[in-house]
Amino acid sequence: MDNLRCKVLHKQQVISDMGHQQHLAPENIFLAALETGNLSLVQLLGSRHANCVLNIRGEEMGYQAQTPARFGLAGLWTLEYTQELTSPLCITASHGYTECVRYLLHRRADPNSAPGGRSPLHEACAGGHDSCVQLLLEHGANPNHRSEDGLIPLHVCDMKGSLRCAELLLQHGALVNQTTGVMQDTPLHIAAQLGLLGHVRLYLRCGADINAKNVDGETPLISACGGKSSDEDTCLPLCRLLLEKGADPEAQDLQDRRPLHHACRKAEYHLVDLLLKYDVDVSAADYNGVLPLSCVLQNAELFQDKRPHLTLQALLNRGARSVCPEAFGKVLRCCSGLPEVIALLYNSYLNLQVCSKWRQDIPQDVFETHRSFYTTFFDVSGGVRSLQHLCRFTLRKHFGSRCHLLIPLLPVPTVIKDYLLLATGQSTCLL
Repeated sequence: MDNLRCKVLHKQQVISDMGHQQHLAPENIFLAALETGNLSLVQLLGSRHANCVLNIRGEEMGYQAQTPARFGLAGLWTLEYTQELTSPLCITASHGYTECVRYLLHRRADPNSAPGGRSPLHEACAGGHDSCVQLLLEHGANPNHRSEDGLIPLHVCDMKGSLRCAELLLQHGALVNQTTGVMQDTPLHIAAQLGLLGHVRLYLRCGADINAKNVDGETPLISACGGKSSDEDTCLPLCRLLLEKGADPEAQDLQDRRPLHHACRKAEYHLVDLLLKYDVDVSAADYNGVLPLSCVLQNAELFQDKRPHLTLQALLNRGARSVCPEAFGKVLRCCSGLPEVIALLYNSYLNLQVCSKWRQDIPQDVFETHRSFYTTFFDVSGGVRSLQHLCRFTLRKHFGSRCHLLIPLLPVPTVIKDYLLLATGQSTCLL
């Protein structure tokens, strides 16, 4: 109790230091008690104010765009009075103060009051406070209440710790396919984008539309492939689950980008390999004519720790079109720091004529770092490729998009199979 009292006194001191004497009023002591979860003070001060509306912002600097004649071209920063309204229940629910929430509900606080635009249920879900969520739902909170920005509580269950909150909402009638106001994302879109595997499993069990499209035409699978989660250990099983449950691997957004485009853009080799097992079109162009292979090259240096040459190898072994020879200089500009990528592409041609002017596309420091490779690269210009490469090219051309299936069946040593699949151990070898 002494610790809580110290927190409240500290809060009052901070308010007092701001120089606003009006903040010393009882309602502000009440606000401090709510924010620190001091049940004793909440009971003392809030017995008749369970449904009051609190303004938690006052004067602050705001930018006023005025006419040049008045303040000049740059406008003026001035103090202005702004409001941010909330309720006692919203504050305590957002912090997870279960006992304070229970007390306010027993004092007939409205569980659906949202003076600031979000209900107490939104605030509790956003913080992953499942005990508060359960209390609010038991006292009549609407699980499908829309906030001012068009979100239902299920939409703000956007972290791993909110899984139990989502379960409670669905048990009390939350609609699993409700969309957000602007982006038209379903809860499944949001969970897929953030890599929340547990949420995805839950929503699918509850009947989520696995191929629903948002305002950009993205399905949950596209959201997962191009999402914010950088953890492949989470993204891969999530996408595998979606595909196993019937997600369309060839779904296109409004820019004609498919899941493969997004996976290639992040050089996620294992995810690309998963999509390729569903026989997706490796040469499908988006609205701007960009191929999946081009997506890898455009971002190869950004994701070089993911070994983008493996993604390129997988695409080429399934018949993806290589870069137009005339555009090879552009590849050098964006991938010159990755000799294994350059060598892989070079070995996919019958006999690429290396132009000396391409040397200008390689930064000097990169050239010095990989001098041995690039010296060899430019020395082979106009030369005849080795007989073994000519045999490799001919065999690969004959097998086409089935290279990855047929070459492993050949009765030859593994080292030759690797060579035919562009997987030689010497990744920068120009043979």
